[in-house]
Amino acid sequence: MVAWAVALAASALAAVPATATTGAGTGTGTGSGSGSGSRDAAHAGAGGGYTAGDLRRDLAAVRTAGGGQVNVVARLDRTGQDPLVVRSGSTLPRDPEFRVASTTKTFTAVVVLQLAAEKRLSLDDTVAHWLPGVVAGNGNDGSRITLRDLLRQTSGLFDYVADPEVQDKLVGHFEENRYDDTPASDLVAIAMRHAPLFTPGDGPRRWAYSNTNYLVAAMIAEKATGQSWRELVEHRVIAPLGLRHTYIPGANPFLVGPHVPVTIDGPDGRRVDLTEESFQHTADSGVVSTPSDLNAFFRALATGRLLPAAQWREMRETVPYDDLPVPPAGRQGGYGLGVRVVPLTCGGVYYMHEGDGWGVYGRPAVSADGRRAVTVSITTTTALVDQERVDRAVESLTDHALCGRSA
Repeated sequence: MVAWAVALAASALAAVPATATTGAGTGTGTGSGSGSGSRDAAHAGAGGGYTAGDLRRDLAAVRTAGGGQVNVVARLDRTGQDPLVVRSGSTLPRDPEFRVASTTKTFTAVVVLQLAAEKRLSLDDTVAHWLPGVVAGNGNDGSRITLRDLLRQTSGLFDYVADPEVQDKLVGHFEENRYDDTPASDLVAIAMRHAPLFTPGDGPRRWAYSNTNYLVAAMIAEKATGQSWRELVEHRVIAPLGLRHTYIPGANPFLVGPHVPVTIDGPDGRRVDLTEESFQHTADSGVVSTPSDLNAFFRALATGRLLPAAQWREMRETVPYDDLPVPPAGRQGGYGLGVRVVPLTCGGVYYMHEGDGWGVYGRPAVSADGRRAVTVSITTTTALVDQERVDRAVESLTDHALCGRSA
């Protein structure tokens, strides 16, 4: 999990009482189609379990955790029932487009696993086999890193986002660099200036989140197919699933559909608009989507529409992670191949991958059987959020929604 510009938050988080988030400004709806929140609430209430009112209360808790000055949209899709959509303001789009940031990694992992199923490549292939000389220098050794290591974040490669020069662009000179579209290969080269955190095979297996892993994985997929990462995701995931509001803008900094502007207050008190930018254009962060499309994507993944059984099983083989709070179930989940497997308080697990970008935080999740999926989209207005507080609130919402019961 990486927040791209934590230091951009020059102003303190504004504390807003919980009651301020549950007034008349909180809107409900039934998704992008026609209908009303009251109809959804009646429908859900008739079957018992988690209702629109429960989702509204959980969304208010997320907004409070975000300091009160954030916009939040949550959508819950359930088999055989109308969707529940709750918004923190009635003027917000019901199904806003947003940059999904690191949730892109799940899309990338699906493509690589599809290619593995087709024998176009193997997860046991080394980086050096496909990209000789790319991962080298300063102790980096592509001959000791497999595709599986890349997807599971067990490669030890330095995260290019943490490079001081990259951070200076992101934090110190955002306005001058908001349209930066440095190629993935150059970003990998930046990571190679640094020693790895560890090398696979040296001692016990270790885990460390690095965006560099997914740039290298996508470069291998491109080498194996002769197609760009963007084309692979579009042709193998977006088009087959009919995700009409999901796309990869590349260097284009504009969102084409209804969306929520992303702003923060700069050090001089001037409002900085973070909505338009090109930084997030690569295989670790470059997808734009909506809550409804993300729910559809994760439900398709969980129900076997995207991967053969063997690859779906391998995707869910996990190692421990340590970068998110322990969920309400009381025990930590694991990181698989581009997906997290998280325990539920009602038994079983759910699958998810967070996305943290420029003042945008996405949290899609799906139950193991694919019958329920929920996505929470959070956008800032004044300052970046305390991510641990927000993560805890979203984990509670997700647990309630996927277990089908209120707090």
